[in-house]
Amino acid sequence: MAKKSAIERNAKRKRMVERYAAKREELKAIARDQERPIEERFAAQLKLSELPRNSAPSRIRNRCEITGRPRGFYRKLKMSRIALRDYASRGLIPGMVKSSW
Repeated sequence: MAKKSAIERNAKRKRMVERYAAKREELKAIARDQERPIEERFAAQLKLSELPRNSAPSRIRNRCEITGRPRGFYRKLKMSRIALRDYASRGLIPGMVKSSW
C-alpha cells in the first residue's frame, strides 16, 4: 500500500488539471497561433508559465486504484501488476485465467 500522502497529492493534481484545463488550452492556442503578433504570443507563453506547475497533465502519476502503487501499472485495467495477479488468481477479472502447463 502506498503512502496516503502520495495518493492524496496525486488526487490534488488531478483536480488542479481539471480546474485549469480550459485556461491552459486557451493560452496554448494563442501561443501556437502563427497569425498573431509575436508580443501577444509571448505574453500568452508567460501567462502559461505563471500557472501552477501541478496543473499540467504531465505531472499526474498513474497509480493503482486498489493499492496506490505507482509502478507496474496496467492502463487498461487501472491497476498494478501485483493487484492484477492477485485479482486474476481469485477469479475476479472476467476472461483472465492463471496459466498452467
